[in-house]
Amino acid sequence: MSNRYTDALFQLIHSLEKSEKRHFKLYIKRSSSNENLKIVQLFDALDKMNDYDERILLKKLKGTEKPQLYNLRTHLYKQILASLRLLKSSDSIDLQLNEQFDYAHILYKKGLFVQSLKILERAKETAKANQKYNYLTQVNALEKRIEMLHINRSMESRAEMLANEANEISDRIGILSKLSNLALQLYGWYIKHGHARNERDETGVKKFLKDHLPANAHNQTGFYERLYLYQSYCWYAFIRQDFIMYYRYSQKWVDLFDEQPLMIRVETSHYIKGVHNLLNAHFDLRNHARFEATLRKFEEFAQTDRVKDHDNFRIQAFIYINSAKINQHLMQGTFKEGLSLVSYIEEKLEEYAPFIDEHRILVFNYKIASLYFGSGDYNTSIDYLQKIINYNTDMRGDLQCYARVLHLLAHYELGNFEIIESLIRSVYRFMSKMQNLTVIEEEMFAFLRNSFRISRQKLKPELEKFLDKIKQFEKSRFETRAFAYLDIISWVESKLYDKPLSTVIREKYLRSKKMRLKTVEA
Repeated sequence: MSNRYTDALFQLIHSLEKSEKRHFKLYIKRSSSNENLKIVQLFDALDKMNDYDERILLKKLKGTEKPQLYNLRTHLYKQILASLRLLKSSDSIDLQLNEQFDYAHILYKKGLFVQSLKILERAKETAKANQKYNYLTQVNALEKRIEMLHINRSMESRAEMLANEANEISDRIGILSKLSNLALQLYGWYIKHGHARNERDETGVKKFLKDHLPANAHNQTGFYERLYLYQSYCWYAFIRQDFIMYYRYSQKWVDLFDEQPLMIRVETSHYIKGVHNLLNAHFDLRNHARFEATLRKFEEFAQTDRVKDHDNFRIQAFIYINSAKINQHLMQGTFKEGLSLVSYIEEKLEEYAPFIDEHRILVFNYKIASLYFGSGDYNTSIDYLQKIINYNTDMRGDLQCYARVLHLLAHYELGNFEIIESLIRSVYRFMSKMQNLTVIEEEMFAFLRNSFRISRQKLKPELEKFLDKIKQFEKSRFETRAFAYLDIISWVESKLYDKPLSTVIREKYLRSKKMRLKTVEA
């Protein structure tokens, strides 16, 4: 099996841009030691390999034994990181601040205390301007060490000032830690379970928020405090399928960056994630016009140097923009047009494979399967759904469940009635085990069991009954998962009115668009 994505050094080298490789060569060749020349040979050998194979590598590095290779690899890894740090320092506030702290610490060790304090003071101003309060902790600690051990002038006033500053930083970091933990834990809950499945899930999430939300959280005015607060409420609302609340806090999240544009550069990843959630909220609420406006703004931002020149931001933007584009086709019923995205997405997923987590891959597979299903290509849809069903993971139980539901419907559409009954039992057992059955699914399974046993003439009344039953739950929060993952109402209407699913959804979209125009004109 290929070690392409498991060997850390190999992966690091193959993640480098041409400019980064060139910079490394210049950086390392400043020293002409034999060891550095050997690591350049190792670098070149690894760079030319398509897959990591130690046996081939040792053959290319003649005169290098296996124990030596380990030491060379370790040295090369450190040198690449050192080279990247030099190259990227101007692009990152965090790297700049750490560099300044390192300089101050070196001056302190040299006994040049006044120079050290001057650097710390300038770094402190930069940290405060960019709201990097965690950094201030180590600065304050070094300042106190210098004052206590080496400097006596104005000791009383400086001591008081530094003590107050330490208390202020500690209080701020304390609430930041609580809020960031809360946001992370709620997001983790969603990644593992998906949406709240029942009252018990909702009660548990409500209690968790109440128990962990700091009492004074809503009174905080700092950027990061509000960011983590809005993120916490985003995940909380999304888990509970309160899409109005989800939209409200996603918008607050993005507005926070619009209020403080400097922070878009400082926390680009958080900004991109916020826009992604805002797009999802517009999708859930079918806010077509706002969805399109937000997507256009996002695509423009993705073309800025800040995103294009940064691996992480570029990959994030690719994931979220293309996810949104698929969602747009799902909303508008333009499934076949959406298929034009698939080859590009798959090409990029392969290119970015070492950097994309399995959760994103599963979501893309489901969205692509939905496009093929809506286009009437049920066999290809099944191929993509099998990738989810056969994937051994404990993440996103809801995605696993609805992949099986869509897989079942694809076989139903293909007329594979000889396996439908066993598939129904299998999917029903799986969803029961995952505690993921809603009334919608119960009704759907009942309809499917009966539908292939009755004549075509009697099927229409059964479809009408099924449609009447599920429409009652369209606004029920615990039932909306079925509508979020699969537009089951439109699917039933396509069967009832003998129209393609894409046509039914497209007609709904056009009616909605027409109604919005009338509202604007009025």
